[in-house]
Amino acid sequence: MNKNKYQERLQRCLQLMKAAGIDVLILAKPANMRYLTGDGRLCAYAMITKDLKVAMGVPQTDIEDVTRLAYFDHIVGFEDEVGLIHSVAHYFKDFGITKGVVGLEYAFLPAPRMGMFTHPHAKPEGVEPKDCTPLMSALRLVKDSEEIELMREAGKAAEAGMKAAIASIKQGVTESQVAAEAEYAMRQAGADDFYRTYVSSGLRTNIAHGLPTQKMLEKNDLVMIDVHPVVNGYCSDLCRTVCVGKSTEQQQSAYDLYVRALETAIVQVKVGADMAAIENAMHDIFKQAGHGEHIFGPPIHGIGLEFEEAPLPAGHAFFHGEKGPGPLAAGTVIAIGNCGLYTGPWGVRDEDTVAVGQDGPVMLTNFPRQLEQ
Repeated sequence: MNKNKYQERLQRCLQLMKAAGIDVLILAKPANMRYLTGDGRLCAYAMITKDLKVAMGVPQTDIEDVTRLAYFDHIVGFEDEVGLIHSVAHYFKDFGITKGVVGLEYAFLPAPRMGMFTHPHAKPEGVEPKDCTPLMSALRLVKDSEEIELMREAGKAAEAGMKAAIASIKQGVTESQVAAEAEYAMRQAGADDFYRTYVSSGLRTNIAHGLPTQKMLEKNDLVMIDVHPVVNGYCSDLCRTVCVGKSTEQQQSAYDLYVRALETAIVQVKVGADMAAIENAMHDIFKQAGHGEHIFGPPIHGIGLEFEEAPLPAGHAFFHGEKGPGPLAAGTVIAIGNCGLYTGPWGVRDEDTVAVGQDGPVMLTNFPRQLEQ
């Protein structure tokens, strides 16, 4: 555990808290907890005061494990939800916080869990809640060199998963079996976990994000594979479309067009770039080729401790409780190719993870783009 790293992050967090008028944070989202303490898990929380005291509440069974992994000043264990509520109340009392503003993760906490932290037996009456979602996203937006290196390692795991998935593709294999090959290979390559693996084939490639089913691959099917391994907490996002056999001329043409649009967008990733402009660069190529009606959704999203995080396109950001994106800063990491061309009978899509470097794009995934294997 690098104590200095977490102290530096907490100092930046404090500046954002002051700017947002927040006196204390209660974080329950694992990604946010991990960023500021080194450990993030469900059924736990971290309280951050304006004096930069870090107090954690975790299941009684987890105290030893969290103590080994996390940076904090105080820790308490609880046995159930009532114990969690009481532990929050004790921290407010111990820190002498009777009024002010507490930041809570509105976009993460469903109403019942929000109620635990705003319950009269947890939060003092004089403390008002406020959404801290944009604050935490701003704090995590720019990745340092260590974070980017972890994402590069996650990219290698993604490439191992993609290689195994494509090697398994043949007529009669199910989508779920292809996903299983990818997930096994990713764990063997160092992944601790992964967000959902998407595998769709045939007509189902026309689905934006097709979860794998028991559908068997058929001769000349297109197969869309999208993997999201997690290495030491950090994610990668890699998608490729391949064919079980021989693609049609129209499919190959659409795929080549998509790759050209993707590569055009990647080239534009640089410090100060506008996400909307990068998106338009992709979509304009599709429109000029007569595929304007086959576009769905924004093709770009941020990635880091979560496989989809800030920066997000403006419309996407609104529905995620985030602020719209500003110009890209060095160290920001994005996935490009989130949505494909969906023609009706089939779709094509490739996606890569890209860091914003001082001199242009830095590829964090490197896997061949080839429709026919």
